[in-house]
Amino acid sequence: MTGVTLVCPACAALNRVPQERLGDSPRCGVCHKPLFTGQPLAVDESQLARHTAHDGVPVLVDVWAVWCGPCRTMAPQFAQAAAMLEPRLRLLKLDADTAPQTMARHGIRSIPSLLLFSGGKLIAQQAGAMTAGQIAQWVRQHLPK
Repeated sequence: MTGVTLVCPACAALNRVPQERLGDSPRCGVCHKPLFTGQPLAVDESQLARHTAHDGVPVLVDVWAVWCGPCRTMAPQFAQAAAMLEPRLRLLKLDADTAPQTMARHGIRSIPSLLLFSGGKLIAQQAGAMTAGQIAQWVRQHLPK
């Protein structure tokens, strides 16, 4: 029985969940809110760092901006992808306008951009709007087997 560490989306507490219980709607041991909501979680740069460092599942980040037309078009697709991919992945949304360090660190020059982290390391990056199915397929292509 292997455990997975998950950051609570509500209170940021670290929770240890048995791998085989991820699909059982686990709740935070501190605030008792769901650890997965079926929706992407909006984060800032410090929250992104906490999730990528501590979440024991891969983390998929949509870097977007409110003024970006393709970003707004992809938003409902990314939300659909969250419903398809959780709890095997954590899906986050990061506003590019408030994340200059992340933009520079990963050389992001166009949005929307997807960043896929596993084990705290960036393993794939893709710019451009995609459908929910394309997002899920792209993730599966890049995750370690």
